[in-house]
Amino acid sequence: MLSSSLLVASLAGFAAAATTNTNLRSTFPAATGTTNLAAVKTIAAGASFDGEMKQWDRSPSTCNDQAEGGDSDAVFLLAAGATLSNVVIGPNNGEGIHCLGACTLNNIWWTDVCEDAATFKQTSGTSYVNGGGARNADDKVLQHNGGGTVAVKNFFAQNVGKVYRSCGNCGTQYARKSTFDNIKVSGASVVAGVNGNYGDTTSVKNSCLLDSKICWLYKGNDSGDEPSKTASAPDGSTCATSAVTTSGC
Repeated sequence: MLSSSLLVASLAGFAAAATTNTNLRSTFPAATGTTNLAAVKTIAAGASFDGEMKQWDRSPSTCNDQAEGGDSDAVFLLAAGATLSNVVIGPNNGEGIHCLGACTLNNIWWTDVCEDAATFKQTSGTSYVNGGGARNADDKVLQHNGGGTVAVKNFFAQNVGKVYRSCGNCGTQYARKSTFDNIKVSGASVVAGVNGNYGDTTSVKNSCLLDSKICWLYKGNDSGDEPSKTASAPDGSTCATSAVTTSGC
């Protein structure tokens, strides 16, 4: 039988987990407090971290406009299999979250994206973005530099460039997959940018897209050159859609 102290701790942990809201919401939540980090916070392989809906940020700021940053500029660095939940990411960071392997992001909110909100570096496997949202990104929100799949569900994006981008000029390229289910996007340049020549696929379904394009197709490269755009609309294979609404939602 559990002691009273262990029982209380167990119930508290269960209650905290139960409050993770991964439903689609289009109103940004208020932070419960603020934590400023002098260095990136690492979540170990297979571990879970609950941010308790505090705003987590870097101090001093690591944001340098659209200059590409590294792992050390992020707020959170997730090892393979790590899960991060219930976090508000503040504006004073260059990279937000870096996933070194497949990871899970539950109810994460980015208030003001600098370079990228989250970067996925796994070589294989699936990373999940469940609930949450991002706003005010000059360029990309979800950057997919590694391989495997990024699966996004119940996500909200407002006033951003690309909600998702499969890296167009990384030194190592992959056939990447991305899926978007029940997302709401308002005022984005495009939901997904993908590389048709590398076998990328993306799908957007059951979603509301207001003043936002669905997908752009590119010819990617591994030389670091700027990739060229090959199409600006779904083609049914590289980019497929189902039940997408563009007004009144």
